[in-house]
Amino acid sequence: MFEDRDDAGQRLASALGGYRDQDALILAIPRGGIEVGYQVARYLQAEFDIIMARKLPWPDNSEAGFGAIAEDSSIFIFPEVFAKLAKKKIDRIISEQHAELERRIGALRAGCPLPKIAGRTVILVDDGIATGSTMRVCVDMCRKAQAGLIVVAVPVAGRISAEEFRELADDVVIVEEIENFYAVAQGYLDWCDVSDREVIEIMHQWEYEKYQIMEY
Repeated sequence: MFEDRDDAGQRLASALGGYRDQDALILAIPRGGIEVGYQVARYLQAEFDIIMARKLPWPDNSEAGFGAIAEDSSIFIFPEVFAKLAKKKIDRIISEQHAELERRIGALRAGCPLPKIAGRTVILVDDGIATGSTMRVCVDMCRKAQAGLIVVAVPVAGRISAEEFRELADDVVIVEEIENFYAVAQGYLDWCDVSDREVIEIMHQWEYEKYQIMEY
């Protein structure tokens, strides 16, 4: 469906064309959303930064999540989880992921706060939505921060998740919706994990390009 995240980002950017030159704030969810968000921010000529969110992994399967936490401590947990995991275990996992969020703020955002969100059009970008828990807590965080308009933007998502986010966000832009969708990797020919180093390189490139535009 998409060659890689660069291809996906370019196609998503085109679909978001109506937000060009609208002083939007692009907030990408790491790590996979950074390459996509970079392409979107370049095309829209918008401010670009990283919003931190982490899935809450099952104790016996770290690849699967039962919810998510955002950097402002917004939490979403699927209701059925409480019948399967003890509260003490859930609290421990939340604490571990909150610590990882703090690490990432230091490593990927140099400890800096996010730009002002209140009153602005905020476009939340990831490389796709499967269960949607990390995107959900990011929407919650931006709603609490009084964003003027919240846009959920991804290259690919499951049809059920897409409908759920149309109820949660002010606008939803998805290039491809898939009926039976279980993992974001389904939408990509070339899909692999993104490292901290790669995220930092992308953000350094963005800073360089941003100043070049300003000088021009």
